[in-house]
Amino acid sequence: MKAEEVKGWNVFKQIFADHWEGFKNRYPRYSEGYYKEQVERMLSCGNPEEMGYIGYLCMSCGQGSRVVSMSCKSSMCLRCGKEYVDEWVSQVSKMLHEGVIYRHIVLTIPEKLRKTFYNHTEELLGKLMSSGVKCLDDFFSRVSRKEIQGGYIVVLQTHGRSGQYNPHLHIIATSGGMDKNSREWEHMEYLPYPMLHKKWQWYLLEMIRERIDTEEIEQLVDRCYRSYPKGFVANVQKGEVPGRYESLARYLARYVVSPPISIRRINGYDGKTVRYHYRSHKTESVEEEQVDVYPFIGRMIQHILPCLCDARRQAKGFKRIRSLMGYKRQRRLNR
Repeated sequence: MKAEEVKGWNVFKQIFADHWEGFKNRYPRYSEGYYKEQVERMLSCGNPEEMGYIGYLCMSCGQGSRVVSMSCKSSMCLRCGKEYVDEWVSQVSKMLHEGVIYRHIVLTIPEKLRKTFYNHTEELLGKLMSSGVKCLDDFFSRVSRKEIQGGYIVVLQTHGRSGQYNPHLHIIATSGGMDKNSREWEHMEYLPYPMLHKKWQWYLLEMIRERIDTEEIEQLVDRCYRSYPKGFVANVQKGEVPGRYESLARYLARYVVSPPISIRRINGYDGKTVRYHYRSHKTESVEEEQVDVYPFIGRMIQHILPCLCDARRQAKGFKRIRSLMGYKRQRRLNR
C-alpha cells in the first residue's frame, strides 16, 4: 500500500475512533450490534494483537521474521476495499456465460423519494431489487410481443459519487430472454427507452404504494406521477460494455462495489470537519466538499445494510447482489 493511502486510511480510522460513540448517541438507529461489529473490525484492521497475524521466517537462516496482520474484511474498511472488489468480480464472473450479449442497465430513483427509502429501509430495499427484475421482464415482453424471461444480475447501490444517500440499481441484463411458450431464446436488438422510463416509474411507485399504505405515501406517489410525466430515468450503457464476460464484471465493479469515499479522496481532517473530493455527475468536474464529522460518518455508515430478516440481522448483512439467470435454463434445454 502506498504511503499516501496509509495516511488516508489512518485518517479515516481516526475520524471513527474520535466520534463513533457520540455519533451513535445522536443517531440511535445505528446503535445496533451489526454496525458496532463492522466499525470495531475496521478500527482493529492492521493490528496483529487484535486481528491475529501470520509470521514468516527465512527458510535459509531462520532469521528475519516478519509479521503480517490479518485483514478485517469489514465492508466499512477502505483498506480492504481492493480485496472486496476482487472477491466480488470472481463471484459475478461465475454467473456470466461466454457468447451471451449483456447490457448494463441503471434504474434510478428521483431525489424526492430518497428520504422515503431511507426511512423505510426494511419495507422497500429488498422489494426494490425484485421490482427491477419484474420491470425488465415486462419491458422485454412488451417490446417482443412475447412472454419473455430474461437473465439478470441485480446489484443495489445506495450512494452517489458524493457519498450521499442515493439508492439505485445496476443490472447486468441479457439482451433478450427466453420465450416462455416456445422455450426458445429471443434476442432483442432495439429497446425503446421512453417505454422503459414509464415502465420503471410504474413498477417503482406501485411497489412503494403497496408496501407503505399511508395517506402521506399515497399523496407522494401521486405527485411523482404528475411531476415526471415521461417516467423515471433508466440508463442503458451503449458501446462501453465489454463483450467478454470476464471483463464485464470488472467493468461493473467500479460502479457498484467501490466505497462511498475512497482513501485517495480524503483531503483533510481537523478534528471537527472532513474535506474530500469527488467527480460530479452534473458538471463532470472534480468538486471538494467540507462537512462536519457526524454527517461524514453518517454518509459512510448509512450504506452498511444489516440483514432485513430479524432472525439473521446480527449475523449477516443485506444481500446486495441477486441473480436470476434465465440463460442457464436455455443452456440445459439446448443440450
